[in-house]
Amino acid sequence: MSNVSGKTIWITGASSGIGKGLALALAAKGGRLVISGRNRAALDEVAAECPGSIVEAFETTDLDALPAIVARVEAATGGIDWLINNAGISQRSLALDTDFAVYRTLMEVDFFAPLRLTQLVLPAMVKRGSGRIINNASVAGKVGSPLRTGYCAAKHAMVGWSDAMRAEIAQHGVQVHVLTPGFVATGIGRNALRGDGSQKGDGADPVDAGISIHEAAEQIIAGITGNVPEIPVGRDGAAEMQLLDLKRQDPEACFKLMAGMAPAAGR
Repeated sequence: MSNVSGKTIWITGASSGIGKGLALALAAKGGRLVISGRNRAALDEVAAECPGSIVEAFETTDLDALPAIVARVEAATGGIDWLINNAGISQRSLALDTDFAVYRTLMEVDFFAPLRLTQLVLPAMVKRGSGRIINNASVAGKVGSPLRTGYCAAKHAMVGWSDAMRAEIAQHGVQVHVLTPGFVATGIGRNALRGDGSQKGDGADPVDAGISIHEAAEQIIAGITGNVPEIPVGRDGAAEMQLLDLKRQDPEACFKLMAGMAPAAGR
């Protein structure tokens, strides 16, 4: 029996991208899934490929609704073994061109929403003495990248929160994993926010050249079942994955490299 089989696993942002890849892979390995997102129709399509899964469609930033949703999920499943906080949104805009409201949206979606859901799920895990919290950050949660000031801020916050929480709850038998994906071929670039809050839309984006969602899912699951606290996800040797080491080994070189990547903007 695998480390996944029979586990009740709740995945947010499961209707597409990495979340969908994880849902399909974990279902194939015997996981009992709760899949969440905003798009009920897309979730139903994923659920059709994940027999026995429960669909909970909701807006992750509707914080007032979360207690009732968590109570309903826990009653239906008997308890969550893994919570995968995967839902998120990215950004493609210069700091000088980004409305304050966009920063608020990025922090609400990418940080406060997963934090609140975790607050509600964690006590039952602690009481049982087992469980896993898996937070999908990004290489952008470790390195400051141009056009992503708000996204990087939210993902750095997620990494810091996760690291501190890990230190506190290890004594209760609950593990915390942080995912740091580089380029994965998903719609995250297309759905990213511009400075005025509109979506970037179609057009070239570096993530499009990344690994598939299925490759990403296998790397993530291997890291989780291998008890790896921080799990890099991406193509071996890819430039963005090398940034994880460069930031530790030579921060100044990393800062200069990022500055060189910033688009020219006349003012």
